[in-house]
Amino acid sequence: MKTVALLLAVALLPAAPSFAQTLAAAPGNAQAVSLRATSLAPAYYTRSVAGGGSITYFGAVCSHDAADAQFAQLRQAFATSRPTVVFYQNPDGGLDSTETATIARLGEGGYARFLARQYQVPAERLDDPLAEYAYLQTKLDPERLKLYCLLRETQRYRMRTGASAALTKQAMRQLIANSAHFLPGTAQVIRTEAELVAAYRRYCPAGPKWWQAPADWFAPQAANSDNAFLREANAAVLAYREQQVYGRLLAHAQAGERVLVVMGRAELPAPTPTLARN
Repeated sequence: MKTVALLLAVALLPAAPSFAQTLAAAPGNAQAVSLRATSLAPAYYTRSVAGGGSITYFGAVCSHDAADAQFAQLRQAFATSRPTVVFYQNPDGGLDSTETATIARLGEGGYARFLARQYQVPAERLDDPLAEYAYLQTKLDPERLKLYCLLRETQRYRMRTGASAALTKQAMRQLIANSAHFLPGTAQVIRTEAELVAAYRRYCPAGPKWWQAPADWFAPQAANSDNAFLREANAAVLAYREQQVYGRLLAHAQAGERVLVVMGRAELPAPTPTLARN
């Protein structure tokens, strides 16, 4: 069981398959895209940016199956957008010698790096879990911050591994016991599974079991949720992305580069109809 706890711990801050980054609306920028996502977003689309560059967003789902149609779509996105720089999520776990092996071990983020190597363009990690966490510490009290992070990473963990409820609960108990290392500043709150359950019931009284928290609770559109806890937490995440991520992508595009961003499809910002590509 110690191994299980470590696996879940790895899902947290320093090595998290972190939040999907999205393009924010900057003051006075008519080119900006709304961060509020839509479930109808296409696989990818491109926005032109003043300065001659562009930003192409590709919305991926978690998969390690090379036969998944999204990988052919990603190859097409590379061929169509001809990127000069690629951004991906999650830590760089290296590459394997073939695309099938890379996808099997590293999923969509690894395949984005694999294609970037084929196209001989630089690939950079987009997300910064530690910086995001530091920002959220300034916006949420420790209990709500810890609850949000634990619920979000539990959902991601189950999505990636297919872990059972029993396995997830066992792993979470051990993670909470060592959470001071992964969620600094929260050692005095949610110290046990019982306290996790109590906090969850307090802030999400109408929700399912805590280990069943759905992915759409943590998507950008959840900033408009009827649940005050989720609304405030997601609004803080969005504010961080607007301040820290948009400028980085826009700077590349305004310098004339063709930027390709591979992110979670559930968090893909909504394009205008004329720019959508399937």
